[in-house]
Amino acid sequence: MARSGILYLVSGPSGSGKSTLCRRLAAEGEAEFSISCTTRQPRPGETHGKEYFFLTMEEFEAKVAAGDFLEHALVHGNRYGTLRSEVVERLAAGTDVVMDIDVQGAGLVRSCDDPAIRAALVDLFVMPPDEDELASRLRGRGTDSDDVIALRLRNAIDEMHHWPAYSYRLLSATPEEDYVRFKSLLTGERLRVSRLREA
Repeated sequence: MARSGILYLVSGPSGSGKSTLCRRLAAEGEAEFSISCTTRQPRPGETHGKEYFFLTMEEFEAKVAAGDFLEHALVHGNRYGTLRSEVVERLAAGTDVVMDIDVQGAGLVRSCDDPAIRAALVDLFVMPPDEDELASRLRGRGTDSDDVIALRLRNAIDEMHHWPAYSYRLLSATPEEDYVRFKSLLTGERLRVSRLREA
């Protein structure tokens, strides 16, 4: 029996730890990471084609016009989007894909009319334990100005109201505890009879 690919869609506010979870899952070969496009500037150490595809606004708009995106949204003043090519072909081949995506994008993926996307979707919201811990994590990055941190914190608090729209919620604890639970959800979904098909 062959298994259809799972689209593991993961959201959560900045500082929740969702990106670390997604990248670890991909690094361990458990799923392939869907690299998003963005118009924001790279942070120190980020590389085009690894963390993101860094595009100019003109390049991004051209891809929107061509229908290349599965979803796209404006977040923190920058454009973000997921290329269809990063997802659809992998799912068809039975490969699991993990997406690190904001709540706007998640809503667009959920409303997608592609039956393959709808059948593959598993959505999880990673929730920080409380606002104080979230603020501490954002400041601890050392990559953003105080103004940017304040904006991210305001947006994060707003995003946290969206968790009931997801099928699953992970309340963050330690990085290791989070990862064990994060990976166990994917493992459980792989066992679902509805995901099996005749080879």
